Amino acid sequence: MTTYIKHSLVRPDTVEQRLYQLNLAGTALSGSSLVVLPTGLGKTIIALLVIVSRLEKIGGKVLILSPTKPLVEQHASFMKNALLIPETEILTFTGNLPPAKRAEMWKKGKVIVSTPQVIENDLLTKRIDLDDVSHITFDEAHRAVGNYAYTYIAEKYFEQAKNPLILGITASPGSKNEKIMEVCEALHISSVAVKTETDSDVAPYVHEKDFEWKHVKLPDELVNLKNLLEKVLDDRFIKLSKLGFTMQQHKNASKRDLLALQKQLQSRLRGDPNTAIYGALSILAEILKVNHAVEVIETQGVEALSKYMERLENEAYSKNGSKASKRLIEDPYIKQVSQRLKECEIEHPKLDKVCEIVKKEFENNPDSRVIVFTNYRYTAEMVTNALSGIESVRPVRFVGQASKYKDKGLNQKQQVEIITNFKSGEYNTLVATSVAEEGLDIPATNLVLFYEPVPSEIRSIQRKGRTGRKHKGRVVVLNTKGTRDEAYYWSSNSKERRMNSNMRQLQEDMPAHEFINGDHIKTGVPEKDEQKSLFEFNSESGSLTVIVDQREMRSTVARTLDSSGVNVVFKTLEIGDYVLSDRLAVERKTVDDFASSLIDPGRNIFTQISNLARTYDKPVLIIEGEGLFTARQLNPNAIHGTLASLSIDFGVSIFYTRDAEDTAALLRVIAKREQIDEKREVNAHGKKSSLLLSEQQEYVVSSISEIGPKAARTLLKHFGSVEAVMKADYEDLLNAKHIGPKTAARIREVVESEYKA
Repeated sequence: MTTYIKHSLVRPDTVEQRLYQLNLAGTALSGSSLVVLPTGLGKTIIALLVIVSRLEKIGGKVLILSPTKPLVEQHASFMKNALLIPETEILTFTGNLPPAKRAEMWKKGKVIVSTPQVIENDLLTKRIDLDDVSHITFDEAHRAVGNYAYTYIAEKYFEQAKNPLILGITASPGSKNEKIMEVCEALHISSVAVKTETDSDVAPYVHEKDFEWKHVKLPDELVNLKNLLEKVLDDRFIKLSKLGFTMQQHKNASKRDLLALQKQLQSRLRGDPNTAIYGALSILAEILKVNHAVEVIETQGVEALSKYMERLENEAYSKNGSKASKRLIEDPYIKQVSQRLKECEIEHPKLDKVCEIVKKEFENNPDSRVIVFTNYRYTAEMVTNALSGIESVRPVRFVGQASKYKDKGLNQKQQVEIITNFKSGEYNTLVATSVAEEGLDIPATNLVLFYEPVPSEIRSIQRKGRTGRKHKGRVVVLNTKGTRDEAYYWSSNSKERRMNSNMRQLQEDMPAHEFINGDHIKTGVPEKDEQKSLFEFNSESGSLTVIVDQREMRSTVARTLDSSGVNVVFKTLEIGDYVLSDRLAVERKTVDDFASSLIDPGRNIFTQISNLARTYDKPVLIIEGEGLFTARQLNPNAIHGTLASLSIDFGVSIFYTRDAEDTAALLRVIAKREQIDEKREVNAHGKKSSLLLSEQQEYVVSSISEIGPKAARTLLKHFGSVEAVMKADYEDLLNAKHIGPKTAARIREVVESEYKA
């Protein structure tokens, strides 16, 4: 007989009572805690128990944070069904709600479910505070590292709330002690509670999972393609060595090794900008691309490699194509690979194996639900197409929101619709990338099939958790012998074992909470390093204010400034990104932004700096990040020339920072100098200067892809007006100087094509 939770705020006969959930909730109520529990065993129920207890005893409001909009809607729906609280007091916050409306709703809400970015923005702009929030649940708590919004929200919570209590919930916090401790420190965690499927109080609720390995052999034709690619790699590593940068055992070099070398070379560029380093970085870019191609042919297949090669060729011949891509496309071995791909009549044996396994699953159980996980979108498309040919299978491709070359993503509405149709049975097979691994309300599945192993223990655990939730499940992992598949499997397995061991040890090591008269006096969070931060060294009496452009809210600079005690005021600035006094404003560029502004006519750096210098006596440019001279493969002389012109011609002071935190520290130092030492007021002023008519005409024509500013001026000089350019037919366009067939065709396509929103 099922026993249900009885509580004045919980709807009767709604939530099943399980002893392990009650125990975990008890731990979570004694102090801020991290609960680690396998997927499908009711982490949200534990959050519910903590929420109703806090609302009953402390009052105020509670906050549930989840990384994505579908997850937010899922949690809100559960709370509305389970809680005896008016639905008008259970609110959902996402970016779709106007900020002013969120601020009004916040005052009336009792249970607020939100994405963290929304709460972070509202805290930064001071639309809300966390003064009367008695509890926050951080879903998928392993994300609380680095600059993720969770870390800032937790910091402000403990700064503002009268009686804070945090619950972090996750199925997989990671294998490294450093990361687990970073999560605990960020969320002010004082105890860790871990349950696994083998624990005696959990085991009765766990359904059996069968794990199977299906091994396949890479066919000779694919081995030959791989060998050609490895010849390209050998050649590039020799070239790298001749430049003085040798990688020992380069044949076994992983992507991580290559990226580490790239970072090392980029760091050296700042102190030693010589041609050998530029050359080495360009060759390394080629190696990374070919290394990926080898992995694709080993683990994905012919069609996947064909699509990757097509993307590489498109990149090489695009207006902003890198030199590395162009050299690769011209390489004789790469040309051989491209030709053999066209002639190849076989596919990776994994594809047949997927079709065989899924077909058999539906023959044995026609009502099954199946998820096939793939690492790459092009593989997901290939698998979906193959499964579509099987009568009993109704597959659908499920990918993320970003769109790439010839690959349109799915927006959140489309994702929710697909999951709904998967639940109803309109689709019975989900072919998904990593977007389906974490948190989404996907129904219990009979079979989870890995097209390839994944090296991440977090992703592997999330994938496996998609089956065995309500009935017996099955996990099948495909593995190509003697390839990276095997390395990834052992890596994931090792990390998962280490994670479980570390979590058990951490649970034992963290001291119990001690309370005196209800006040928490001891936590298990390790003491922070006594070394002072850069902000602490710079702290001075007196309040600092920085006016920040609204568009900079997405960066972590403003957040870091706020955390250091600076009064951050957001405004829509026409000129500059940060105003530090009545005479000093700052334009901030990441290295990628700076490189883009040199080649994108719509983001011209000289126009931006000209406006800044015209309006403020002390214009400042901050270039943030590493790899300035390798971003977008620009000629170093072009970068040096631009920097010289900005400094000498416009009188702008140029600073370089490592990252957003470094930028915030620099801004704070300058603000202190201006506002405290120089006693200057903070005042934003100035508007952008209007473009000349000729500049506006050039801008209109150059907005068509394939047409740069130079070509736009050529066309306008030849035809005399924007109207004449747009009316010119294909042959007339070819008569203009330096305008070729491709550009002429593109203009006609844009002008003549029917508009489709």
